[in-house]
Amino acid sequence: MNPDNASVAGNARHRQKPAVRKVCADELPQVANTLARAFFDDPPTRWVIPDDACRKQRLEKLFHLWMRTLWLAQGECLTTVDHAGAAMWIPPGGWETPVLQQLLLLPGMALRAGRFTGRLLRAINGLESKHPHTPHFYLPFAGVVPARQGQGIGATLLTPVLERCDRDAVPAYLEASSPVNRRLYERHGFVVTEAFRFADDAPPLWRMWREPKKRGD
Repeated sequence: MNPDNASVAGNARHRQKPAVRKVCADELPQVANTLARAFFDDPPTRWVIPDDACRKQRLEKLFHLWMRTLWLAQGECLTTVDHAGAAMWIPPGGWETPVLQQLLLLPGMALRAGRFTGRLLRAINGLESKHPHTPHFYLPFAGVVPARQGQGIGATLLTPVLERCDRDAVPAYLEASSPVNRRLYERHGFVVTEAFRFADDAPPLWRMWREPKKRGD
């Protein structure tokens, strides 16, 4: 195959949406790396960890901690087979962390966030302050590595759970962290319920809610 044909074939492979499956315990490091790369330049994340030199390393360790202790056991963490993207879905009733577990998590988060622990806790409190209590699927984080963004991978990660939401008549909720992400979620039926900030100098986020589609919609 000549170089031109090889290039065309390579581009075609990239345009194909990769298969999505549940995250396995032995691939937490790869998925944590995927999310850290995806959120490196995310505006609210830059506010929480403003130091470019250490942001990726701290994010990677935090995502690994949260997946291992909070998300993986709930069985709805998804990734692509090539780890180009990941979505941390939480089923109804699973987003609230018991107080004792929160206290047990604090030292680990502080160790990983370091001097930015105060900002991290402020962000977590901001996210949870108006979290809806109606049963719903929650998406705290979904991301695609920069080199693979714009290829439909984000939509592929949303589809399995949103189809389940429609089938079982369950709403979904998330916080969009950029206008680009907000538009993606709007295309999938989410509606903005509130814009908010972690602090006066922080960038905006948008709380978004999705009612399940009725048959025939």
